[in-house]
Amino acid sequence: MIRPFARPPTLRVPDAPVLVAGLTQAAWLEPTGEIESVDLTEAAARAQARMPILCHAPATARRLGVDRLAAFDLLELFAFARPAQFCLPTPRGLALALGLPPPIGIEDEAATLHAAMRALLTSLADPATTEARRPREARRLRAIAATMARGGWSWGPAVTAALGIAATDEPARRGSGLDVWEELPEWSEHAPEPPPGNLPVEPEEARRRLAALLGPEAEARPQQADYASAITPAFTPRAALGAPRLVLAEAGTGVGKTLGYLAPAGLWAEKNGGAVWISTYTRNLQHQIDGELDRLYPDPAVKAVKAVIRKGRENYLCLLNLEEAVRALPARPQDAAALGLMARWAGATRDGDLAGGDFPGWLADLIGRGRSLGLSDRRGECIYSACPHYHKCYIERGVRRARRAEIVVANHALVMIQAALAEKDGADERTLPTRYVFDEGHHVFDAADNAFSGHLSGRETAELRRWLLGAEGGRQGSLFASRARGLRRRIEDLVSGDDAAERALAEALRAARALPAEAWHQRLADGVPDGPAERFLAAVRAQVHARAHGASNPYGLETETAPPLPEVIAAAAELDAALDRLQQPLARLIRRLAARLDDEAETLDTATRIRIEAVIRSLRRRGEIELGGWRAMLQALAAETPPEFVDWFAIERLDGREIDVGMHRHWVDPTIPFAAAVAAPAHGLLITSATLTDGGESGGTEIEARWATAEARTGAVHLPNPAIRARVPSPFDYAAQTRVFVVTDVRKDDLDQVAAAYRALFLAAGGGALGLFTAIVRLRGVHRRIAPALDAAGLPLLAQHVDGLDTSTLVDIFRAEEDACLLGTDAVRDGVDVPGRSLRLIVFDRVPWPRPDILHRARKAAFGGRAYDDRLTRLKLRQAFGRLVRRADDRGVFVLLDPMMPSRLADAFPEGVAVERVGLAEATAAVRDFLRAEERPASVPRP
Repeated sequence: MIRPFARPPTLRVPDAPVLVAGLTQAAWLEPTGEIESVDLTEAAARAQARMPILCHAPATARRLGVDRLAAFDLLELFAFARPAQFCLPTPRGLALALGLPPPIGIEDEAATLHAAMRALLTSLADPATTEARRPREARRLRAIAATMARGGWSWGPAVTAALGIAATDEPARRGSGLDVWEELPEWSEHAPEPPPGNLPVEPEEARRRLAALLGPEAEARPQQADYASAITPAFTPRAALGAPRLVLAEAGTGVGKTLGYLAPAGLWAEKNGGAVWISTYTRNLQHQIDGELDRLYPDPAVKAVKAVIRKGRENYLCLLNLEEAVRALPARPQDAAALGLMARWAGATRDGDLAGGDFPGWLADLIGRGRSLGLSDRRGECIYSACPHYHKCYIERGVRRARRAEIVVANHALVMIQAALAEKDGADERTLPTRYVFDEGHHVFDAADNAFSGHLSGRETAELRRWLLGAEGGRQGSLFASRARGLRRRIEDLVSGDDAAERALAEALRAARALPAEAWHQRLADGVPDGPAERFLAAVRAQVHARAHGASNPYGLETETAPPLPEVIAAAAELDAALDRLQQPLARLIRRLAARLDDEAETLDTATRIRIEAVIRSLRRRGEIELGGWRAMLQALAAETPPEFVDWFAIERLDGREIDVGMHRHWVDPTIPFAAAVAAPAHGLLITSATLTDGGESGGTEIEARWATAEARTGAVHLPNPAIRARVPSPFDYAAQTRVFVVTDVRKDDLDQVAAAYRALFLAAGGGALGLFTAIVRLRGVHRRIAPALDAAGLPLLAQHVDGLDTSTLVDIFRAEEDACLLGTDAVRDGVDVPGRSLRLIVFDRVPWPRPDILHRARKAAFGGRAYDDRLTRLKLRQAFGRLVRRADDRGVFVLLDPMMPSRLADAFPEGVAVERVGLAEATAAVRDFLRAEERPASVPRP
């Protein structure tokens, strides 16, 4: 048994060197205090001979060019000692989190890591810490530490010594202390909320509420007040069913649109007793909104009730998955450290959110995604009220909080899928939100494209088999096997005694064996497909290889479905019949469960009723929506694709390796289903963005044409009433605060020249630079070429697809390091919100034209040909340029390394900002002079 402080706490510092790996050199600090600068090859050899103390082992291994690195990772120690607390995964980040002086230079970073280790161990050894004053929490802390130590955790001896655990102390059982679910609070049910009222928010009310939120000491911000007033029609009653009040509002950067819409949204919720759903495209904006909500609800206890962040079920820790992983520890003792860190986080987290909440993004890199993110319900295997943790479930708690909240912050994907499934399920309109705000509205088209598409692929069909049958074959006994609950295990108690339901279940499970089993990738590669689904995939794969262009490149391949090979037609018919044999018993099972709800209406307890309803919904989504969509796609192969859709075959590759193959279907215009499923049932919607229309800040293309683009890409054209348009320009003086250059003497197809340009521009700016690329291979090539020069200049270089860090963590580091440089693909720009000098230069490697794939070809033909290409490209350039200036005192330079940029794209930039075509030498000098010049006093209020 673990006895609190069975012996006096002591600091047992590992007798190990400290390692910090830079881009070209490493710092090696011996326990004696001797420090050396060594090359990366020497550092790799030393690190493999002696376990070093370091920060982020996977990223360090990447720098050293080795696969794995056994180490004392300080981030693991931090996650144990300070769970659910923010920390950048760098020596500087640890210093800031622990109140230590920020390091300067790589040798100073090594000393900082040693100091951070002592600070963390000292805090654990201090009996006066918060947890030590709470005996129950202290006992759990020590029990978790002992379990992790027994599992071989590298920090185990040091942590148990710091906690005063004697070597003779043993946990009462293996996994002791990891059962954190035992101490989590339970949620409770409440009576259904009445439908919201219909009182409007008047423009003057919105202005007054905004002023109250800002406080009397706030600087005057007329643009923000104008915005809050202009969007109030979205919070007025609709006049007819299916005709929502839609406002399209473009608010230039610096207007303060977040608080601008939260003011009328919060007021409407108060007046009408309903919820406004705020939808975003990126996690970063969700975090910003969460911070702004402190103004609406200064009292944290009130905010916890009235404001909720919602995400899909797959984003939250599943307590049953955690429990089953803990139970598997006797067979997998190596998982003890990972599960111990997850248990520590689970006991401290605000809401169990694994994707952007208080879960450190770097922790999954350290302990493995299967032991962290893999503990979520990613495959729809929830057993609802049959779960012993149902009344403590993070997901169910969030769902119930959202029903009673005033503001619900969600993402575009969840909102759209939730509305689409409600439409298919025939849900009561009263269960859906009546008011939406879609921030980052320029992404509504893309989000709808993802939400309303169909994919009949190996990955998706194999996933359905797993959902139905559970773990099979070689996966039994693995970490994941116990969590792969098949349909029988999830519902057998619900159908027990109903012969018809039991027969339907058995028949469906037999039919599921027509779907791809494990190792289907290898069987397709070997030419020995097994079963109808694999035979169809093999035929699709053959057609793609026969007809796709660029088959020798490492990227994905695609080809049109028409005309299909005879083998494809035959395999499609066989698979359609097999899916029918699966769909029919699932439909009978749905009917039997629905009949039970009716037959036992007077006797069913609430929990069982809720569970049956949830099972019916999941069966409908799989059996009717998913299977029905697949069958429609298969049947179209022998006929014609409906004109509103685009079908194609594709092979997905990762670094040249095939990872999926299948048939895909997208809407030509995905805002059609968005308008039908999301917008039309609502009473009011606000779709807002800084880049909603096509064109510059005030001029360029005709105003009507600019708004036509916004209306087409938001689905406004598919609603009965015209959208209300609102536009509030940015308060920033872009002509004075920014410069735009197109470099004319760098060949964009010569990577040596491109890399030389990036190096020169980054050095001229002194860091604070974001490099955007249209291809990963070009990014990696430039990184390899410029890393030595930037390292010699003392400029940290971060890179997506190179460093062993997730994108959000890379952006966090970039934001915190004023002179860092970050390389990323074009898509990374959406996650970059970096005010101040940390982002002062953006370099794009080439004009970001749309990828000319089959789907784009169809949309280009439908939406205006070359003008459609131009609109999409201007929007991308506007969004990237908009990252530069986030505050009134920001200054920035945008550089495009593409002499072929047509002048018609210049409308992407604000009015008054001249696009200057210059040589690289002139651009480099201009960047240096502009960014290092003394900044003028700001003439506009700081947002």
